Amino acid sequence: MVKAVLFDMDGVIVDTEPLHKKAYFLMFDQFNIEVSKALYESTTGQSTINVCKKLCDVFGLKNDPKELMLCKRDIFSGLFHSDPSLKLIDGVLNIIKDYHHNGITLVLASSASMGTINKVFTRFELDQYFKAKISGADLKASKPHPEIFEKAAKLAGYSQDKCIVIEDSTNGIKAAKAAGSFCIGYNSLHSKNQDYSQADVVVNDLNIIDSDYLKNLKL
Repeated sequence: MVKAVLFDMDGVIVDTEPLHKKAYFLMFDQFNIEVSKALYESTTGQSTINVCKKLCDVFGLKNDPKELMLCKRDIFSGLFHSDPSLKLIDGVLNIIKDYHHNGITLVLASSASMGTINKVFTRFELDQYFKAKISGADLKASKPHPEIFEKAAKLAGYSQDKCIVIEDSTNGIKAAKAAGSFCIGYNSLHSKNQDYSQADVVVNDLNIIDSDYLKNLKL
């Protein structure tokens, strides 16, 4: 029986992917690098610092990856406060409230920085539903490494076999499965060219996976 749900954030709870993409490509311009669509999409679900380390390696940049990271975060912060298109993913607030009402423990496990997580949670008043939040930016390893979901399960207070993960990226799904969790892949319109083959279930509508649905899952 499902006791806890471990949520990814970008592309699952809030549609920040377009803002992240804008911020990344504006940052690429500032450092004079031309990042292909394939290279950009391969980094989906990874922390910003790890993306920036990869870019420095691929393009042979002499800059400290932290320079790229801080540049991207500054741009994103400006977009976060000025772009009116930022909104919750359709159906996610319904299932969050449903899970919470039915006693399912919720933990956020996102590769976003804790600053960004807190901005999103404050803007959409989500803290009341979640027991804990964890940022992959504060960990040694990034998704697809399982560390973030291992720690999230501990924060939830349940073993992996009592937790499920909701993810929308290849790297996130790999991390969930490596941690030993049942994983629901959300085939989001906002996450392009991701591989859902390792997910235990794939849905394209979050309203499907309400608490009654979870009760019938065979973990």
